[in-house]
Order: sequence, then C-alpha cells, then structure tokens
Amino acid sequence: MIFVFKTSVQDETDIQQLSPYLNEIRPCVKWNFDLDDCDKILRVDSPCNNAKRIILLLQHKGYICEELLY
Repeated sequence: MIFVFKTSVQDETDIQQLSPYLNEIRPCVKWNFDLDDCDKILRVDSPCNNAKRIILLLQHKGYICEELLY
C-alpha cells in the first residue's frame, strides 16, 4: 500500500534528520520525499497502515504532516 502525506519538510537537512526515525518503522517500509512538489510530499510504501504512526512521528519532530487521500 502506498500512503501519501503533505508535509512541511523543506530540504535535505530535514530529510537527513528524519531518516533514522523513518527507517525504524516496520515492517519493511520504503519512503521518499518529493521536495519539488508544493506540498513537500512524503510517499510511504508499506504492507500495513502506518499512517497514524508516521504523522505522529513527524509532528513530534516539529513538522506538519497530514495524509492525503486519493
């Protein structure tokens, strides 16, 4: 399943700070940011629904994060 989030992540430095935490999400999550998109999109590919955990993680680290439903 692919989950899409609108975030307030701005640059590679932000991504480097979040990377260790996003890499800890299990099971086997693949993720990437699209900083060229106006919504600073975070895409997460996961076999289970980790959306709430991801949102809370980013918010705890000081970023805005909301799931975009499509």
